Amino acid sequence: MTSTSVFDIEDLFQDKQYTAQPRTRSKAGFRPSKRIEETHNGYKRNIPKNTAAEEELKYNFELAIHSDLTEEEAVQEAARCLKCADAPCQKGCPTDIDIKAFITCIQSRNWYGAAQIILSSNPVGYTCGSLCMTSELCGGCCNLEQTRAGAINISGLQDFALQQYAKMKIEPRVESHVPKLGNKIALVGAGPSSISCATYLARLGYTNVVIYERYKYGGGLGSFEIPEFRLPQQSVLWEVEECKKIGVDIQYEKELGKDFTVKSLLEEDGFEAVFLGVGKMAPRRVNVFDGMTSDKGYFHSKEFLLQTSHASKNLDPPMEMPELHGRVVVLGGGDVATDCARTALRLGAKRVTMALRRNTTHFRATEEEVEMTAEEQVDFLPYSLPKKVIIDEETGRMKALELYKTELSEDGKRCVIDDDQFIRIKCDFVISSFGSQAHPDLISAIAPVELNKWNEIDVNDFGQTNDPRVFSGGDIVGAGTQVEASNDGKAAAWGIHKLLQNLAPDVPVSLPAYSTEIDDVDISVTMCGVKFPNPYGLASAPPATSCEMIARAFAQGWGFAVTKTFTNDSEIITNVSPRIWSSVQGPAKDRHYQEGFINIELVSEKSAEYWCNGITDLKKKFPDRVVIASIMCCFEKESWQNLTRMSCEAGADMIEMNLSCPHGMHEKGMGLALGTFPDKVREACSWVVEESTVPVFAKLTPNVTDIRVIAQAAKEGGVDGVTAINTVSGLVGFHGDATPARLSVGTARDTTYGGLCGNAIRPLAFKGVTAVAKACDIPIMATGGIDSADVASQFFYSGASVVQICSAIMNQDFTIIHDLISGLKSILYMKGRKDLRNFSHGMPPVEEQKVASRPTFGPKEIARRREKAAHNQELKVIVKPLLDFDPAEGEPKPLMVEDLIGLGLDHVKTYSELNNQQQVIAYVNPDLCLNCGKCFSTCNDNGYQAITFDPVTHVAVVDEEKCTGCGLCESVCPALNCIQFLPRHGIKAPNRG
Repeated sequence: MTSTSVFDIEDLFQDKQYTAQPRTRSKAGFRPSKRIEETHNGYKRNIPKNTAAEEELKYNFELAIHSDLTEEEAVQEAARCLKCADAPCQKGCPTDIDIKAFITCIQSRNWYGAAQIILSSNPVGYTCGSLCMTSELCGGCCNLEQTRAGAINISGLQDFALQQYAKMKIEPRVESHVPKLGNKIALVGAGPSSISCATYLARLGYTNVVIYERYKYGGGLGSFEIPEFRLPQQSVLWEVEECKKIGVDIQYEKELGKDFTVKSLLEEDGFEAVFLGVGKMAPRRVNVFDGMTSDKGYFHSKEFLLQTSHASKNLDPPMEMPELHGRVVVLGGGDVATDCARTALRLGAKRVTMALRRNTTHFRATEEEVEMTAEEQVDFLPYSLPKKVIIDEETGRMKALELYKTELSEDGKRCVIDDDQFIRIKCDFVISSFGSQAHPDLISAIAPVELNKWNEIDVNDFGQTNDPRVFSGGDIVGAGTQVEASNDGKAAAWGIHKLLQNLAPDVPVSLPAYSTEIDDVDISVTMCGVKFPNPYGLASAPPATSCEMIARAFAQGWGFAVTKTFTNDSEIITNVSPRIWSSVQGPAKDRHYQEGFINIELVSEKSAEYWCNGITDLKKKFPDRVVIASIMCCFEKESWQNLTRMSCEAGADMIEMNLSCPHGMHEKGMGLALGTFPDKVREACSWVVEESTVPVFAKLTPNVTDIRVIAQAAKEGGVDGVTAINTVSGLVGFHGDATPARLSVGTARDTTYGGLCGNAIRPLAFKGVTAVAKACDIPIMATGGIDSADVASQFFYSGASVVQICSAIMNQDFTIIHDLISGLKSILYMKGRKDLRNFSHGMPPVEEQKVASRPTFGPKEIARRREKAAHNQELKVIVKPLLDFDPAEGEPKPLMVEDLIGLGLDHVKTYSELNNQQQVIAYVNPDLCLNCGKCFSTCNDNGYQAITFDPVTHVAVVDEEKCTGCGLCESVCPALNCIQFLPRHGIKAPNRG
């Protein structure tokens, strides 16, 4: 019979399907030099801002800060964090936020846990996420700062976590155990320092806390001076509402000096303490602009930003948006000056120049703000001070500005005017931003408090002024940033508390943390009659090497611990070194977070007597924590029963039989030498059960053909439950010289098969737990790749009641327990609230997420930006609707862990039970696509050639007729939620060739 070829061997790549398909090269690449620019521009992504269209930024008040992140960017950035010991970033944070801990929560999408940590130390942490000068604070101290990748984007992570948390509409509260205190306390100004101070006072139990604010809204400078594109009003007002929800009374349109004074508050209104959180509202002026007004082209920053904020944020009372045109000069080099410059571009300026007293290397503005300002094409003119305004005689308006050129003094500390040098530049408007000062009327209004020679209030470490009843913080005491103002308020809250409660000066600061009803969610579990305070425990592994380590874990919140496995003869145990290795080698080892470890560590080198005495001590100190004794013997009844008896008498709550250690111990007739034989497992279990007075669990190995057989044998032996799974036997590989990869033992550089653990074995653990749960109906402790509350809940769905953790601790430390506990409480709470029930992995369903379209590239991106600019200019100003601050509807009914156990088992079926008639097809969302073509190339070389990829536009499109819905494209896609699966209409018959 003649054979017919199924493909054209001479024409493999001529089909247009493969035009853009990667292929190996056998010759040098070539492109004519004249076409380089054309080709480059066609795919250019870093098109400079404010260059794609005339007045591209006009009326565009969308958030424009470097720290703004998407969900995938936030999670990836959090994973990049080293989680350092004694983290230096925290030392750079004025409010002492536990930065490492909240980033840990973000990595696992635990928004509540992250928000709780942030808001516990900084009640205005949401706005600080947008405003913080992290390059000078936490980010500047990051241990990654001098690496190529740079410091962690801490402010972006903080901002994103609180964005997500705010959407959850969780009500803050004062903890019920805090005694109520009726002292009257007044705060002046509803800016960040007062909001922070009032929040902590309310958390301390004060029920009569009043803030007086001159405007019709709170937030201070964040509302009426900082532009919307830098700080969304949404986040400002959310923080104000959070403060009000815990009992703080904010009275608007009450002005210091007009409606009351500090003296009247203390002597007439009966307040026992007053906090001054007022700003410096008077601009510093220079004589050059005497008589100049906005009609003539002159603004000072205070009026310019106030008008812009009221108009762009729709604040009350309404104000007209300043209308600019032509050339604008901004005088000053601080953050306010950069705000003015960037705002001017959004109000119609064709060209903006910042005139600086010093050089461009001496900006007072933060590094982040200078970069954003330069990116928007603002010019910088160094060594310049205003000399004279040139007025157009016909219009009476400004037409130019003469500037002195300054020079650095010989000591380099001062800038001096050189009368012989000056320049003239054309301009239509000047905005001066030379700082601000206390209003002259403030002096009498704050008496008996005094201003110093810098027009600021002197305070001690706790914000106390020259009058011990009056405290102050924020702008008026010299705080230059939002976060410093917040910390001033925090310190003053403790100072006020000490004053009113007459506490000794050396009493340590003890301020309550952020609290909500999520904290009350019960995550205890009762298994085999034993109550676990929470379902998280230390596995029998390095984290449980000693009793002292277990005690430290308990002190930080862990619910239970399984001791390091001990035997009746510790003398036979001597470990080799090294013995714990990363499971990857080569470039991948550059990652600091190990997805898996391989170890050849044996059981405990400590004696059974040590462990039994330690168990007794642990139960005395932590009576509510569960201590599980892990024991191992060879196949001898007397040995097993002796260890069982010792463990029970020591007070162990349970016993775990280690029948599964895959390395070392099986050579001594223990561990795997028993655990792979059903008859031995059955008999050994019966020995221990016969002697034990507490529940007994058998720890199962995955290194068998069918784990269910071993689990059934253990059940027949009488055990109360099983632990699944122990480590998977593996080998780490070899170096280029054929010696063992990563690490080796001794001068011979030898190795042996070890136990693989961590996230790398999680799918095997899921299989083991679900298989045992479906087959044996027996309580299960799960272990194998649990590193978050989300993963733990998946193990509960698989049939486990509690989880043991090792690798996640090895990657970090015991403090991950906060993330695990707060994350699980949040999950159970969300599942008990109707509007949050469908959240998955911490996020709303994909169809409910309002994800912004990604920028594209080349001419298409330029066209997109031009269209957007035209749209903004047509609408003038788009005022975003504010988030609804009302509480969520309905009474939440949080679930318990027991409600989750086994929920997923009905969905785990045999292959023949799966429905092959309900088919799906892939869909690539062009708005989220990165245009990388990975889906296209992998489908071509691994699947069904069902995706086309335009070689010019790089747009990937799924061919519905060819697509079989295999899922490979979604698996390799780097863009979160870009590829989704839609139901196929009808059935696609297989291509039989």
